[in-house]
Amino acid sequence: MPDLKQHTIDYMTQNPSILAKSLVVKRDHTLILDGLSFAIRPGSINGLIGPSGSGKTTLMRAIVGVQSISDGSLNVLGKSAGDKTLRYKIGYVSQDMAVYTDLTVVQNLRYFATVARATRQQVDDIIATVRLDKQRNQIIGSLSGGQKARVSLAAALIGNPELLVLDEPTVGLDPVLRQELWDLFGELASQGKTLLVSSHVMDEADKCDELLLLRDGQLLWNDSRQRLLSRTNTRSVQDAFMRVITSKEAI
Repeated sequence: MPDLKQHTIDYMTQNPSILAKSLVVKRDHTLILDGLSFAIRPGSINGLIGPSGSGKTTLMRAIVGVQSISDGSLNVLGKSAGDKTLRYKIGYVSQDMAVYTDLTVVQNLRYFATVARATRQQVDDIIATVRLDKQRNQIIGSLSGGQKARVSLAAALIGNPELLVLDEPTVGLDPVLRQELWDLFGELASQGKTLLVSSHVMDEADKCDELLLLRDGQLLWNDSRQRLLSRTNTRSVQDAFMRVITSKEAI
């Protein structure tokens, strides 16, 4: 495995959005995350890539503060993960839709805006941002899969969070809809937001600024996509990932 220490130290001087040191998470005495150390810089799109069961969802839950940490440290936006002051600074999209399917798009978002003490104007702005103007008065249950994914993202944007944590946001979508969402992620990052996007689809890693590769709860890589390809002498993240896990020597 590559030496990640210097990479993390470099990011510490840049006030990282997320900084983990020797992070360990156990559930029911089972080791889920095994001593992860990494850093994520502000205003970047970070792909959390790995096969199912690698620990991606557990890591995301730890970052948003709903998963207990067994050992090590995890700082988010300068605070310990789970700190109450982070409540409205993090937008989280889980794999399960966290909206009310019997309400309209605008009714859902206005409800979440009330909880977050956001304005109706922000709701209107977010609806425009996720390109749901035509569907604003449509019942969620009648929307397409791609439109529902946009509603979930819109809900996470309420309150103007600095960090967006998105767990498999494009799963089940066709390639066109997936690309539209990734274009939107790029726009959000250009506004200064930090995105952590999990996926088990390797080609989506090619759309990220930087990558965290996970396998069996261990971190295989935390650096740029381009540097990964260069270090492994490959042309795709999938090939690079396979080379990392099959190599007997650190890359």
